[in-house]
Formats: sequence, C-alpha cells, structure tokens
Amino acid sequence: MVAKVLDSWAVLAFFKGEDAGTDVETLIHKAVADKARLLLCVVNWGEVYYGMWRAGGKAAAEEVVADLARMPIELVEVDLPLAKQAAIYKAKHKISYADAFAAALAKIKTAELVTGDAEFKTLENEIKINWLK
Repeated sequence: MVAKVLDSWAVLAFFKGEDAGTDVETLIHKAVADKARLLLCVVNWGEVYYGMWRAGGKAAAEEVVADLARMPIELVEVDLPLAKQAAIYKAKHKISYADAFAAALAKIKTAELVTGDAEFKTLENEIKINWLK
C-alpha cells in the first residue's frame, strides 16, 4: 500500500476548502478504500490546530481535530530517530522546524510527502514530493 505523509499545508487546504483540498479529499477516499496509507506527524497536527484557531477561533480548531480523529489518517508520535532526521533537515535546509518533521517522516517511512508549500523545494532531491496546486 502506498504511504503518503500529509503536511499541514495539505490538511489546511482540505479544511479551508481550497482548490488543493480536492486532491487531499481524493487521498482520504483512497485511504478509506485501503488503497493508500496516510500519515501525519503530531507536530504537523499541532500546526493544523493553531492554523484553524487563527483562521476561525478555538471552536473551529476543535471541530477540525475532531474531524481528523475520525479520518483514516495515522498520527505519528515523535521518537528520537524522527527528531534527529528533522534536526538534520532543519540544519541543512531553510525550512521551518515543523516542516522538517513532515519531511523527516516521509524519509523514514519511505513515503511521499503531500504538500503545496514551496519551502519543501530544497528537499526534492532527498524525498519524493506530491505537489498540490
């Protein structure tokens, strides 16, 4: 089964009803049908939470994380190998520390990163990226 790591950019696009969100919705349907495995690092879950809080307040953030909990998206806790790989990416590339966790998860799980965040351009030679538009 194909493994895909969702970056917070992709998850927020879905919940905010942006154009790229339709591609994320397709991936969710594939996961429901056991044709894709979706992963989300807890650090990026936190980004989604605060992003929705800023966009629509606490109630919106709570609603989104409740919806996420019902979706076929596996939350991945941070362990030492993941933290180390994220730190390496942060040291070597101009990306946010939270984005480094999404990239590190993709590398460790040999998965494709799903994002539209241009910050990941510097990692195209290290991980596979599914660019959303």
